[in-house]
Amino acid sequence: MARSKTSKKWLDEHVNDPYVKKAQVDGFRSRASYKLIEINEKDKLFRSGNIVMDLGSAPGGWSQVVAPIVGDSGQVIASDILPMDSIIGVTFIQGDFTDEAVYDRILQVLGNNKVDVVISDMAPNLSGVNTTDQYTSMYLVELALDMARNVLKPGGSFCAKVFQGVGYEEYAKEVRSSFDKVLVRKPAASRPRSREVYIVGKGFKG
Repeated sequence: MARSKTSKKWLDEHVNDPYVKKAQVDGFRSRASYKLIEINEKDKLFRSGNIVMDLGSAPGGWSQVVAPIVGDSGQVIASDILPMDSIIGVTFIQGDFTDEAVYDRILQVLGNNKVDVVISDMAPNLSGVNTTDQYTSMYLVELALDMARNVLKPGGSFCAKVFQGVGYEEYAKEVRSSFDKVLVRKPAASRPRSREVYIVGKGFKG
């Protein structure tokens, strides 16, 4: 079956993307790794010994960045509805974290601990209908914020991908209500034409 002009354009863009090529050379599973690397360079989200929760983690590009930073004294708990190949220092739980059984498994891994940082690079499967896709993407980041509010320790941090559009301003306001400092980042690895930005919350109010 012949590819549409849109899918061919995306494929050409992806194959020729310098960050895709760089990820292959550096051994990262995703070009998204460079987005988190740049955010962390600016906002210093992670340190040795941290407990980090990675939502929507597959294929593992963000967990790959975080695990070496938190080290053996830290912990990365990753979750996705899709499978993810294992990463040293990362506990992966497959399933929808809004499902009670999956959520309970996450809490079981945490034990009595609270989380230092919750990160989310979740995005919906796009339908091509802008209003539907925006609604779905906002629903996902609202779930991520709910999780952060439940598991973060006071003073903790949050970083989530958000698509600008309907509901974005209201969401940003919600994040500001829970964190002392909120920043919006657009990493160089994020394609300029994409509406994606990353909201970073620091100093969880608890």
